[in-house]
Amino acid sequence: MERIMKTFEELGLQDNLLRAIAELGYENPMPVQEEVIPYLLGEDNDVVALAQTGTGKTAAFGLPILQKINTKKLYPQALVLSPTRELCLQIADDLKDYAKYMDGLSVLAVYGGSSIETQIRGLRRGVHVIVATPGRLLDLMNRGVADLSAVKNVILDEADEMLNMGFSESIDAILEAVPENRNTLLFSATMPDEIAKIA
Repeated sequence: MERIMKTFEELGLQDNLLRAIAELGYENPMPVQEEVIPYLLGEDNDVVALAQTGTGKTAAFGLPILQKINTKKLYPQALVLSPTRELCLQIADDLKDYAKYMDGLSVLAVYGGSSIETQIRGLRRGVHVIVATPGRLLDLMNRGVADLSAVKNVILDEADEMLNMGFSESIDAILEAVPENRNTLLFSATMPDEIAKIA
C-alpha cells in the first residue's frame, strides 16, 4: 500500500513556521517528522526516537518546540542537548531559521571552546531556547546563570554519542535541574542499555 504524503500544514504547524520552512525548501515531511511533530504538539508526550543524522530530526523536534514557546515570557522554555559544538551550532542555526517569522523568539547556543562571558550575557538578556553541550551548560548552571526551572521540553540529540563521550553524569545533573513534569525527547541512532535507562 502506498503511503499518502502528508503536508506540514496537516501536521498542525502554525503559519509563521510554515512560511519559514517553505522558504527553506521543505516540501513534504520526512517520516520522522510526520511521526514526531503531531505527537509533540500534543500535551505532555515523551518521545524516544531512533533516528540517524540526516533524517530531518532537527525539524521533527525543533518545529513543535518552537510552536509551544510563549514569546511573551523571556526565560528558557526548551533545552536541546547535543554532544558536540558543531552539532550544537547547527541545531541553533536551524532553529533560528525556522523561527524567522516568530517575533522576538530567542535561541542561544552554549558550548565549550568559545567565550563563556558572551554566553553569560546572552543568558542574562533572556532566551527562550538553549542549545547546549552538557559540560558548558553544567558550568553555567553552577555559576547560577542558566535557570532551567521553567523548561517544558528537553531534547537529547544523538544521545548515544553523548554517553559514548562520557556525559552521562552531566546529563543526570542537568535533568535534575529541570521540572519533573517536562517532556523529554530522546533522539539516538542506536539504543544501548544506558539510553534505555535514561528513557
